[in-house]
Amino acid sequence: MPKKTSVMTAIPYVNSTPHIGNILTTLSGDITARFLRLKGADVLFQAGTDENGLKIKDAAASAGQDVNLFVSNIAQRFIDVFEGMKISYSSFVRTSAPVHASAAREFFSRLMDAGHIYEGVYEGWYDVSTETYFKAEDLIDGKSPDGNEVRWVSERSFFFRLSEFQESLLGAYSSGALRVVPETRQNEVLSFVKQGLRDVCVSRTNPGWGITVPGHDDQVIYVWFDALINYLTACGWPNEGWKDMWPPVVQWLGKDILTRFHATLWPAMLMGAGLFDSTPERPFSVVAHGWILLGTEKISKSKGNSVEPMPLCADLAARAGLSQDMSVDALRWYLASTMSFENDSTFTYEDFDKTYNSDLANDLGNALNRALSMAHKFLGSDGQGALVPNAPVLSEALEAVERAKSECESAMQDFRIDRYADSAISLIRYLNKAIDTWAPWSLAKTQDQSLGSVLRSMLYCLRSAEALFRPLTPDASDAIAKQLGCPPLIDWNMVGQADSLPEGTALSIPVPLFPRLETPTKPTQEKETKVDKPIQASEPPVTEIIEFPDFMKVKLRVARIIEAEKIEGSEKLMKLQVRIGEESRQIVAGIAKKYLPIDLIGRQVIVVANLKPAKLMGHESQGMLLAADDVDGSPILLQPESEAPEGTLVH
Repeated sequence: MPKKTSVMTAIPYVNSTPHIGNILTTLSGDITARFLRLKGADVLFQAGTDENGLKIKDAAASAGQDVNLFVSNIAQRFIDVFEGMKISYSSFVRTSAPVHASAAREFFSRLMDAGHIYEGVYEGWYDVSTETYFKAEDLIDGKSPDGNEVRWVSERSFFFRLSEFQESLLGAYSSGALRVVPETRQNEVLSFVKQGLRDVCVSRTNPGWGITVPGHDDQVIYVWFDALINYLTACGWPNEGWKDMWPPVVQWLGKDILTRFHATLWPAMLMGAGLFDSTPERPFSVVAHGWILLGTEKISKSKGNSVEPMPLCADLAARAGLSQDMSVDALRWYLASTMSFENDSTFTYEDFDKTYNSDLANDLGNALNRALSMAHKFLGSDGQGALVPNAPVLSEALEAVERAKSECESAMQDFRIDRYADSAISLIRYLNKAIDTWAPWSLAKTQDQSLGSVLRSMLYCLRSAEALFRPLTPDASDAIAKQLGCPPLIDWNMVGQADSLPEGTALSIPVPLFPRLETPTKPTQEKETKVDKPIQASEPPVTEIIEFPDFMKVKLRVARIIEAEKIEGSEKLMKLQVRIGEESRQIVAGIAKKYLPIDLIGRQVIVVANLKPAKLMGHESQGMLLAADDVDGSPILLQPESEAPEGTLVH
């Protein structure tokens, strides 16, 4: 039977619309859960919404809505966004639900019965925005440490004896039974605990919204105290079977709620209730990621500087001409690959576009298109598509896959999703460089017997990358598997096995997953230009004389076509990705009526390398191909008589 485990994520407040900062925590849990499922685990993945507290009641009042209707409407927004972002949760906890209220009261009662909760009077400052109590010495210029306004509160409350658990917490951290990632955050937590823990207020006067304290209907459980218990609710506690999923392999959260709550209060609560079941071999792991900044400020609903995920995906889909599923995967990739742990990350639309182009359009998309196109070109015959050749995978490809797989596993042991993404795409970058080194076009021309092994190695790397990318970009991985003619690779043990890509498998025609993103422009009609426009044979020859220095201004170089696709809406324009030495360029050429994309991959051509970029149907062309005229005026591409080093100057 698969090993049971659980992955937990901090639940966001339902006081506004979700943004990419909220998504980062839940997405991290999703990536972890998907990886563990690849490894064969039976994973309970929890998500949810935090719906209690005075802040929620105030937000509902400001909106002029009944609080129940208010939280239900916004909770549904989070559910819609989570599902839109392909968050594969298996348990969704709403803290206003009766099942959670019952669990929270039971937990509270057990702490009371054990003597860990007592009644007293609280006097101090309360930050409604973060639902946090502060002493006078904690305030900065009359505000909370987060810069929020505070209210003076004096009321009868219940207190949790957090001070009694200081040594137990330090002991758990010292033994490794309790662990915070990254280590710098754990050091911050240890410093906080060693300064001395104070008992904390865990109830408030009932404002008409919240979970009432057992036996005291005039009190509600403090929102942070009740919200933490949602992790147990997700496992079905206190009913039978909950231990199968406890403790979680990881709890994901943002750095702002780490020290006071998830790394001190929550484990102490579990210790008090007798539920802290962790060892150095299976530690209670809490992972705190950095914030996403927009400019110099944290992305925040309350500050009004939110970046909403689904509109961002829809905009990318429209600008790049890709499906909604692929645009969601693009955002998932961006958030995962740029995730910050020790510091914060800054979101800009320019960086989002750049990451999309460089990682997905250029690296992943280019590798898929090149490998499949060459397989069809060099293995297909009589109008039939190509089959995976019966040839051994090259040893260096086997080593590259095993290295990337090992690095991915190592990254996930430390829950470093950014490093996992880097290890996954390293295999794709290896493949792109290897194709240039292996030069299958040259092997085909000389009928070299190693061509089959080279082509299978290229396809083998793609098949392996499909699985490595799967936790990050599940729909793109499915699409890669489909183009390889295989079912999705969902068994980690099969990654790197030759059987994962059986010989004789029929390959599909390549379809670009992530079209390169152009600078947005208004649609224009296709214009006749001098770029790649063949001179009609009936026109008189050119007689204008130029000086040699004028000719020397034109830089002609040898380039290799590495990707080709027809431009939608045009009969003659073809968008090409070419390599000139170490540089990659995009060139738009009017050759689509004469040449098929699959026939161009790997071909060497001559380009004008210093031509000012131009736009054709909204696509930037960064050079021009040289072509002669056929008798019917169609283009004949010029190329070296024999293979020449890419980037070689033509003179």
